[in-house]
Amino acid sequence: MQAWIDALLNLLALPELGLSTLFVVSFVSATLLPLGSEPALFGLLKLNPDLFWPAIAVATAGNTLGGAVDWWMGYGAHKAVDHYHRSPHHLRVLGWLQRLGPKACLLSWLPVVGDPLCAVAGWLRLSFWPCLGYMLIGKFLRYLCMTVALLYVFPN
Repeated sequence: MQAWIDALLNLLALPELGLSTLFVVSFVSATLLPLGSEPALFGLLKLNPDLFWPAIAVATAGNTLGGAVDWWMGYGAHKAVDHYHRSPHHLRVLGWLQRLGPKACLLSWLPVVGDPLCAVAGWLRLSFWPCLGYMLIGKFLRYLCMTVALLYVFPN
């Protein structure tokens, strides 16, 4: 069983590519594609524990830049769409996002809703740089907490 777990971690970490692979996986996982970067981060750190802070930084940078792409996609979609069908639910969510402003991007770390939230922030034309800053904070805290928890639960 241990050999199987080690082989899986080795595959997830892609040790021959390391941090560059982690960056790409983190970037792609921040787009609207269903992909998680935590397994790649965890696998890399299990094989290379000395890369803890560089790996957290690379995963945060890749995921934040992916969130920025989501923001721009939402901004572009807003310009491209002439009519937006406004249901009461959509109006409520849009109102909530407009009231919170860029601070809503702190929630970009949430599974399922976090990445579309970045796109909606662009759709609403919320200020790009504050949104990016809040995305950075949220995503950094997610990676830090998730990685510390996983390394605590699976120490060896």
